[in-house]
Amino acid sequence: MDIRKVKKLIELLEESNISEIEIQEGEESVRISRHPNGVSWPQAPMPQYATPPPAPSQPAPASAAEPEEAPSSFQGHALTSPMVGTFYRSPAPGSKPFVEVGQSVKKGETVCIVEAMKMMNQIEADRDGVIEAILVEDGEPVEFDQPMLIIT
Repeated sequence: MDIRKVKKLIELLEESNISEIEIQEGEESVRISRHPNGVSWPQAPMPQYATPPPAPSQPAPASAAEPEEAPSSFQGHALTSPMVGTFYRSPAPGSKPFVEVGQSVKKGETVCIVEAMKMMNQIEADRDGVIEAILVEDGEPVEFDQPMLIIT
């Protein structure tokens, strides 16, 4: 990849509200990020979906408040998201969900998918029990450690 193209990508990144860009040409690829690896990883995908940086800070308190309220209204163990991504109840659009409220699950059974960086990560039940509640809607973004399901 030509160094002039890389410099142009850096300029585009600085002029925009996005925090990371990745370009691939044939076998060559380059990723440019405003944040060093690991420093702001959980927030890195959010600016792509939100407009200016203040917008992600406004939903964050609301997201933080929802998980605090939701588990208090349900008794049981909260299965939390191991990563930032998009929550999916089923393996493919239009297919049957992995679990429904009231369904029994065994430890290790797949209960949902969290898509992160175009990788579909199957999330397994961490204990035996019954699904009491599904706290996230299909296709909604989830934060790291956000409760997704309640297992009793």
